[in-house]
Amino acid sequence: MEKQCLSVVMPVYNEKATITKIIKKVLEIDIVKELIIVDDHSTDGTGDVLKSLPLDERVKIFYHSKNMGKGAALRTGFKYVTGDVAVIQDADLEYDPVEFTAMIKPIVDGVADVVYGSRLTGGKPQRVHMFWHKAGNTLLSLLTNILFNSTLSDVETCYKMFRKSVLDGIYINSDDFSVEPEITAKILKNKNLRIYEMPIAYYGRTYAEGKKITWRHGLSAIWTLLKYRLID
Repeated sequence: MEKQCLSVVMPVYNEKATITKIIKKVLEIDIVKELIIVDDHSTDGTGDVLKSLPLDERVKIFYHSKNMGKGAALRTGFKYVTGDVAVIQDADLEYDPVEFTAMIKPIVDGVADVVYGSRLTGGKPQRVHMFWHKAGNTLLSLLTNILFNSTLSDVETCYKMFRKSVLDGIYINSDDFSVEPEITAKILKNKNLRIYEMPIAYYGRTYAEGKKITWRHGLSAIWTLLKYRLID
């Protein structure tokens, strides 16, 4: 693989306060080949911030004409990936792109096709807050492992890294946050894929600070897991 082999796909919705900082953090990572940003029709001025960014040939920006959801934004962004490896990056500051260098190593070394960054395996800084959010994620991870005979600890993590060949074999149907369990289900159903987890730091935010996922998304995630395991 080339030294700059990583495509970072960033869905964005109403992240005016953090978008400039997270873009800077991503572009500071030397393995990043391109940053593909999809603004999902933000209404807080995020789009104006993106349009005013200094030109950088690694940054590609696309705009949705209406708000469609994280899954729809990823579906758009994945179409433009040209790197050997791709990873999802949220537009807030909960996840630090410095983790990319360690996460990509099992893929570069030829032992992994997919690497998940786990917030729940310990060894890295974790913000102490939102017990019920963590409990819900733990329940979803347990259900996932029962359904797919896996051992994932953090199915809802944003940091999912894939070989491009894996990404090319996944078509996203979900428009909303159900994209997270959908991607995981489709990966786990492919028994030929080598999937690894690595610990990552997590600088979580509260709802007052802009967090968007609620318990309703957890119910949707359960249905999505069951759907792709038992029906599709």
